[in-house]
Amino acid sequence: MTPLVGINMDYAHRPSGEKRLALNLCYIRAVEAAGGIPVLLPWLQPRTLAKLLPKLDRLVLVGSDDLDPALYGQKRRPEVTLLLDPERQAFDLELVARAWKRGLPTLAICGGCQVLNVARGGSLIQHIPAQVPGALEHAKGRIWHRVRVEKGSRLGRLLGRSSLSTNSYHHQAVDRLGRGLQAVAWSSDGVVEGIENPDHPYLLGVQWHPERCWNEKPAHGALFRALCKS
Repeated sequence: MTPLVGINMDYAHRPSGEKRLALNLCYIRAVEAAGGIPVLLPWLQPRTLAKLLPKLDRLVLVGSDDLDPALYGQKRRPEVTLLLDPERQAFDLELVARAWKRGLPTLAICGGCQVLNVARGGSLIQHIPAQVPGALEHAKGRIWHRVRVEKGSRLGRLLGRSSLSTNSYHHQAVDRLGRGLQAVAWSSDGVVEGIENPDHPYLLGVQWHPERCWNEKPAHGALFRALCKS
């Protein structure tokens, strides 16, 4: 059976202040290429989400602006200038909590990886350049760097390798791990680049953007293929 893959949506910033939702097409194409049917998830109320979630077979959590540091008990650093829309933040946290409870196979990407960690009680590095000594450049999109993957981890088995080159679009990352999560990938400066729960049917979080490069670099497409076949 072809799986229905829920994908949460982002806020389309508009000068008028009118709220519209959007999603980069590359997420949709990556899911389609992996054999799934994308189902776009607007910011639903909990009672509506509770009715929809049982109809989904898989979930992709997409990138985002920064979570409010108050969620993990910290004051906001001055470098944190663009917070996630409060409505999306509330929806994403509710979505993660319900998906975890159902054991819904989930791939969390970049900001989605951070939401997953915070929803499980973890914390974030708010600004890597200021908080990680000797940090690599992580935020400039066109930057690529190597990531080391733990042998024997689910991520390592899916990729079929112990390291790979990844794109990098983030200035935050996982710090204290949330409940039930393990770090399984790191950049050379020690920043966590991958998390998982080995006891979950399929739960992976990666800090890079495989949806932007799966077509040119097949190893990244393995994450979507495994999700749709899990």
